[in-house]
Amino acid sequence: MPPAKTDQLDLWAESGLDGDDQVMVDFLLPTGIYIQMEVPRESTIQHIKLLLWKEAQTYPLFSLLGEMEGHMFECVNQAAVHEELEDETRRLCDVRPFLPVLKLITRNCGRAERILDSKIGVLIGKGLHELDALQDQEVKDFRSKMKRISEEKMQRMQLMSWGEWLRSCYSTQLETGSLENLIDKHEGIKITMHYDQSQDTASLKVSLHCTVTELMDQALKKWQTTHSPEEDIGARSDYVLRISGRLEFLFEDHPLNQYKYIRVCLLANESPHLTLVHCDIVKAMFEKEISTIGSVLARKTSNPPLPLPPKKRPPTQLHTCVWKVHSQFRINLVKGNKVNAEDAAKIQVRAGLFHGTELLCKTAVSSESSGRSEHVWNKTLEFDIAVCDLPRMARLCFAIYAVMDKVKKQRSTKNTHLNKYQTIRKAGKVHYPIAWVNTMVFDYRGQLKTGDIILHCWSSFPDELEEMLNPIGTIQTNPYTENATELHISFPEYSTQPVVFPAFDKILEKAAEIAGASDSMTMGRGGKKFYIELKEIMERDPLSQLCENEKDLIWTLRYDCRENFPQSLPKLLLSVKWSKHEDMAQLQALLQIWPKLSPRDALELLDFNYPDQYVREFAVSCLRDMSDDELLQYLLQLVQVLRYEPYYDCALSRFLMERAQSSRKIGHFLFWHLRSEMYMPAVSVHFALILEAYCRGCIPHIEVLKKQVEALNKLKGVNELIKLGTIKTKTKQAHLKEAMMTCLRQTGFIETLSDLQSPLNPNILLAGVNVERCKYMDSKMKPLWIVYNNKLLGGDTVGIIFKNGDDLRQDMLTLQILRLMDLLWKEANLDLRIVPYGCLATGDHSGLIEVVSSADTIANIQKTSSNMAAAAAFNKDALLNWLKDKNSGDALDKAIEEFTLSCAGYCVATYVLGIGDRHSDNIMVRSTGQLFHIDFGHILGNFKSKFGIKRERVPFILTHDFIHVIQQGKTGNTEKFGNFRQYCEEAYLILRKNGNLFITLFALMLTAGLPELTSVKDIQYLKDSLALGKTDEEALKQFRQKFDEALRESWTTKVNWMAHIVAHPS
Repeated sequence: MPPAKTDQLDLWAESGLDGDDQVMVDFLLPTGIYIQMEVPRESTIQHIKLLLWKEAQTYPLFSLLGEMEGHMFECVNQAAVHEELEDETRRLCDVRPFLPVLKLITRNCGRAERILDSKIGVLIGKGLHELDALQDQEVKDFRSKMKRISEEKMQRMQLMSWGEWLRSCYSTQLETGSLENLIDKHEGIKITMHYDQSQDTASLKVSLHCTVTELMDQALKKWQTTHSPEEDIGARSDYVLRISGRLEFLFEDHPLNQYKYIRVCLLANESPHLTLVHCDIVKAMFEKEISTIGSVLARKTSNPPLPLPPKKRPPTQLHTCVWKVHSQFRINLVKGNKVNAEDAAKIQVRAGLFHGTELLCKTAVSSESSGRSEHVWNKTLEFDIAVCDLPRMARLCFAIYAVMDKVKKQRSTKNTHLNKYQTIRKAGKVHYPIAWVNTMVFDYRGQLKTGDIILHCWSSFPDELEEMLNPIGTIQTNPYTENATELHISFPEYSTQPVVFPAFDKILEKAAEIAGASDSMTMGRGGKKFYIELKEIMERDPLSQLCENEKDLIWTLRYDCRENFPQSLPKLLLSVKWSKHEDMAQLQALLQIWPKLSPRDALELLDFNYPDQYVREFAVSCLRDMSDDELLQYLLQLVQVLRYEPYYDCALSRFLMERAQSSRKIGHFLFWHLRSEMYMPAVSVHFALILEAYCRGCIPHIEVLKKQVEALNKLKGVNELIKLGTIKTKTKQAHLKEAMMTCLRQTGFIETLSDLQSPLNPNILLAGVNVERCKYMDSKMKPLWIVYNNKLLGGDTVGIIFKNGDDLRQDMLTLQILRLMDLLWKEANLDLRIVPYGCLATGDHSGLIEVVSSADTIANIQKTSSNMAAAAAFNKDALLNWLKDKNSGDALDKAIEEFTLSCAGYCVATYVLGIGDRHSDNIMVRSTGQLFHIDFGHILGNFKSKFGIKRERVPFILTHDFIHVIQQGKTGNTEKFGNFRQYCEEAYLILRKNGNLFITLFALMLTAGLPELTSVKDIQYLKDSLALGKTDEEALKQFRQKFDEALRESWTTKVNWMAHIVAHPS
């Protein structure tokens, strides 16, 4: 056998760098014949099959092969999984087999469906045959239900008009809200009008109250003047209006001032660019999509399978209601296998029943067992709760731990990581967690589990454990079963019939029965004294703990809560005794008459503390009022809380699917938020199921997304090539840059990287890479700086940074929160000119960042104006002079105002979020004056420390050169500085009013696995920085102290920046 290539990267990523575009492939035929031949790397699978067929004619047994169309190739892909290459339009270099071996296999029937399955599998990063192989009834039921819903959705889409289609895919954002300050400044607006498929442009001055149709009339009238009267340019109804440079249409007939794009242009003092597009072009796009759907649906229905004979329906299965089972809940602990512990250790198992984070009864503990890796107990663990009182969402949590006699210095590498988690229980005894696993008590159909079950455990522990247990952890078992600790347990049978949780109507009947027995409506009314006490409790932030007396008071006065504090529903839910089915029934009845919450308040109900399915359904019903823009604002959290859903088919999954399938932009970001975490074993099946369902319900989107996935794979290949070059050969930078450009100029790269929607913003079409302007950056992971031409606006370029090796999820969360702060400030009529640039994680430690145009770092601005690196940080005129170079006359005043507003916004934001590691290389300024921060590797007060000292003591960055710009270069300009201070205070108070929302959003991200957001203690930082629980006066006093401290410390900041500039001269 020939020696394998040491680096498979050479085979596909570097294709053709040495000028050789052929690759030697081994072909295995079903006749047992083996053929080795060279084929072009860039060829499609279809073309390779033709070449093989031609070659195979010269070999024996060719006649036995039959028709070429009856066969397809199979390979082992990069994930070491067999992949059937149904889609033969793909190129070999994009398929990237693990080794260049292709096996020819006989194709089964149902080709259209198999091609679709193959495309979906490649797109989502998990072959659908892997889902088939799970043999899990819940997975099967969810997939068949979603398949049916998706097909109905596609059939409805076929009946759409092109206008309805355009509205759902590409309509632009509207913004309601005050326009006072905009209208004062702008009586009219100058619009640059482009005419699609023509070089003509026109300048139109119109009123801000002018509607879209009025604008189109004027544009056509003006265009007609440039044509002879005989030329028919058509009527207004023949055109639609698009934002130039974007796939966004101004479709509804609103006044111009209500469109977000127009407002952004007004604020930036720029002329909006709009394009008149002929309807025929849009109709052609629409018809192409409809034909894609038609080809899949038609082929599926053209040869339906023969109907099965009607099933004889079995008699309705008898079952027992769980409320009739009064025995104590118990399980049988059988044994543990592959327990990774030292020989001297005794092994114990602890089990606890939880509803959310609430422990329902005392934990049960096994006896100690000694032995090697297998430990047998065969013991019943009984819990102090009756089966009838088990809540529907009860989860059983296990911890396996070692009991050691005394703390030893760990020599063995086996359990060194456990030192971090050790918990000393009693003198001389130390408990080390080894593994944990969780499972639901009821299955997805509401049936109490029975029989034997093997649980494959997880060995990585979170920072916070509840009595060694991890209730917030996943209920999925570890898919890497080969090395995982196994726990064998058995659920007993309490009845000869299946025991089920009662249906919803039975729960309401139970509540009515209780209400009839006691006059509960007159109960639960408090006087004025109680009202004041209740008000104080209800106004606390979500992190505040309730004591038992307070919980009892809230439960007793639950009808008062409904009338006076409906938004305090979370606190009522934390006061319910979920271990009493009577209380649970009364809560469900009350929920039926509970007023609807605002979507922002309802988000908290999706936290892990509120697992009840009807509560979560109520929360989702409140989210239905969200506009698409608002939903996009919170989509990151909504995807993360899918982790808290124990069953695949839930209200949240269905809601996200509905909204994604009715808005292409939501679909785009839902796809990427799910796809980027497919490498995580705890969620890969759940997320794959949702991705599959989305793709089936949005077939035309598959090709669009596939293009993006392929482009990212190519960029990853280029990035790995550069990293390899720097490690192996210490190649000179110029040579590596040349190699990168050679790579990007290859046909395969050009085709894959051209004509795609930007993953950062699907409304921007990337035409082709501007290779001469691309480069790689010098930081450790060698990010790629890629410059694209904008397809819809000639001459315009779009910059994108591709990172491979850095976790961008924390940056993505920080930028999302900055976007929200910007929104909240604007709602309160305060625009602080924030620049929340695009950032998207697309996979395991990889993703994209938007390049902000016409901007430079403070460090570069200071270095350009100083001869010595050390002096650069102390040059207070550098920044103001730079702004003067870029702006003259009135534009300079405008730029200084932009700088002042944005500096105030980022001062407050970095203080509240505890953003650390701030230096002159990660603060930037645009030529228009807007200041903004980049790189958010340290948040929530996790500051970089050197020699154990926190290097940044300053709560936010405010240096003399910033103040110098704010004061317009005049030292005594106290009025301008007073305005700046006023903006900061106003911005801070607005954020305080929304403190609960920020806490909720961070809490919903707790299980995302972000390095600096792992426990509630991390979120406590927000509570302190926003001074929640204090009055506005007290909070403002604290804020002013921090502000003055920043002013006093500005010299220290400059010294830190000087040190940074000297250490990073490039």
